[in-house]
Amino acid sequence: MSDCFIHPTSVVDENVVIGKGTKIWHFCHIQSGAVIGENCSLGQNVNVSNNVKIGFGCKIQNNVSIYEGVELEDYVFCGPSCVFTNDLTPRAKYPKGHEAYKKTIIKQGASIGANATIVCGHIVGEWAFIGAGAVVTSDVPSHALMLGVPAKASGWVCECGEILGSDLQCKKCRRKYVHTDVGLEEVL
Repeated sequence: MSDCFIHPTSVVDENVVIGKGTKIWHFCHIQSGAVIGENCSLGQNVNVSNNVKIGFGCKIQNNVSIYEGVELEDYVFCGPSCVFTNDLTPRAKYPKGHEAYKKTIIKQGASIGANATIVCGHIVGEWAFIGAGAVVTSDVPSHALMLGVPAKASGWVCECGEILGSDLQCKKCRRKYVHTDVGLEEVL
């Protein structure tokens, strides 16, 4: 962990792996068993729970808690105060323990807007874009633009982040896509 930056106000438990070039800012807590890839940025007041895996190049903005059962693949963006859950029916009086947590996977390149909520047990597809304040209650196709409460598909987004028109070709970077069973796929 000598090749990363950890602000002195942050707490890093034992048995944690933090990749080279990663920056962990003020008041963060990284719990035991967490693995954070290279070149990530964790803003102020981020909590990474036990056994969470975060890929390379992820950006996690202020006030985000990534609970056990959530996995972020490479280049995921988590906007300020976005929310992850890991238990569909929590009760303070009847805790279930980590065996009952529902797995949530945020695939490569996906972006989650500020104050969005990802209800546990779902997959957010590659390069999908979850709008600010949206509440995801089902799986999200690759490159889908999801808006609202509950979140509904409202269009498609290029890998570069531009919203695609009906021809599915990006006006900015010129990538072209086709529909597949899992969302969009780039035509090479």
